[in-house]
Amino acid sequence: MTTTKEAGAKDTADTGGSLYKKVGIASMIMMTSVLLSRVIGLLREMVIAYVGGTGVSVDAYQMAFVLPELLNHVAATGFLSITFIPIFNHYLVGNREKEGWRIFSLILSSFGSVLLLFIIAAWCYADHLVALFAPGIDDPAVKALIIRMTRIVLPAQFFFFIGGLFMAVQFAKEHFLVPALAPLLYNLGIITGGIVLAPWIGIEGFAWGVLGGAIIGNFIIQWMGAARCGMKFKPCFGWTHPDLKKYVLLTLPLILGLTMTFSTEFFFRFFGSYMPQGAVAALNYGLRIMFILVGFFGQAVGTASYPFMSRLATERRMLEMNRLLDRTVRALSIVIPFSVFLMVIRHETVFILFQRGRFDASATALTAHLLPFLLLGTFAFSAQSVVVRGYYALQNTLFPALLGTAAVILSIPVFMLGMAKMGASGVALGVSVSAFMQVALLYVCWNRRTQNKESGHIYVAVMKMMLLSIFLGSALEAIRQWVFEGAFTNTVSGALLTCLGLGTLFLCLLYGACRIMKLGDLLEILEKPIQKMIKRFSNN
Repeated sequence: MTTTKEAGAKDTADTGGSLYKKVGIASMIMMTSVLLSRVIGLLREMVIAYVGGTGVSVDAYQMAFVLPELLNHVAATGFLSITFIPIFNHYLVGNREKEGWRIFSLILSSFGSVLLLFIIAAWCYADHLVALFAPGIDDPAVKALIIRMTRIVLPAQFFFFIGGLFMAVQFAKEHFLVPALAPLLYNLGIITGGIVLAPWIGIEGFAWGVLGGAIIGNFIIQWMGAARCGMKFKPCFGWTHPDLKKYVLLTLPLILGLTMTFSTEFFFRFFGSYMPQGAVAALNYGLRIMFILVGFFGQAVGTASYPFMSRLATERRMLEMNRLLDRTVRALSIVIPFSVFLMVIRHETVFILFQRGRFDASATALTAHLLPFLLLGTFAFSAQSVVVRGYYALQNTLFPALLGTAAVILSIPVFMLGMAKMGASGVALGVSVSAFMQVALLYVCWNRRTQNKESGHIYVAVMKMMLLSIFLGSALEAIRQWVFEGAFTNTVSGALLTCLGLGTLFLCLLYGACRIMKLGDLLEILEKPIQKMIKRFSNN
């Protein structure tokens, strides 16, 4: 009996180790993809900033995404992997893959057709809808520009939906490489459209780039990747299929609920439309900088760990699932000191990235001023991308949708008060406050519902990291003002030297503090790159 138990324990340990290894490999693939995507996304914003700065045309370009974002949310395109993978995994685990492809075909045919009708209707009534969702825009010329670009971007939502299903199939099959190319090609499409077409049609060139990038990166390439995984598609319609009904029931709360991503993208544009010229553009530039950290840490890990959480949930291994989620959230707390470091070098970061062409010193000052308020929410955005997937892995989309909606509604007064008292800074602060409210509610409720008794260690670890980050940020800000303040930072070489000097000091202080505080998980994250470099040099 003892031998059997020992063997069982060993098998469980081996399975757990293999699982964590798979999650690690998948995370590295997605981290690389997301990092490259964010870098190319920054390059995209740099090109947009060069062409339009924080001018009214860039505000119009950002406002042109309000209606497409809303349609994307209604179609639940961003949740296709989350809602489809558990259903498809059920067939894979039960060796019924043929039936899995049938439900795949049903969802693609049925929902794809409905989405196409929505796109046509939105295109026809774009002028009325833009007036509804961008109420602060009064200039007729600006409104006309928003309507034109909205109609260009709208068809891209169809390709996002179809491509999202193709990527979900690949994730379920534990193939991550081709889906990782989607955001890279999408951003390259936007850049190409802007560079090639902007000399003739101005900012509208970027809108055409959005459509081209969606077709190539999210549709054609993903079609090829799904086909390599054995995808079998046959157009069919059958609204009575039980799993199609299940998909609708899983998706409906996500459509009706207000998620963190959607509310952020919608609210900063909606409330920003009431702000002076350039506010929407500056908020967008700041968000893209913040999302580099979120993407590299949170989005990549969340996307990569979800198929494994889904499998653990399907197999009812809740203890291992809780440990995986807790371990991931604890590791994500490393993003807190890095976000504080970016607050310290806010001016240098914006200066290096954007100040060229029509993006002048005043645009740099405005964006740098808003950036710290947005960076306050970095950890919340990162952790939310992991925590919410725990609910989705259990095929529970209603409860997180209700919680998210409640948090968003409660944050609306924060946006309104912030806008009234602080202007654009208040809108930026509202983004961060809303994110923290959502992730706090989600994680606390998750621990109660799953009886996660080990979660107390996570709260302590996050609090430690917050206190450590406050100390590091205060010390670095004092050093910055004492040593690097002045005209020295108003040149590219000076800004780079400031970032290099403060960055080196930051890493040394962070490493030393993690040693003293015995933060093992974070030390492992910091030491891995160093160990790899030493290994490479020793091999050479």
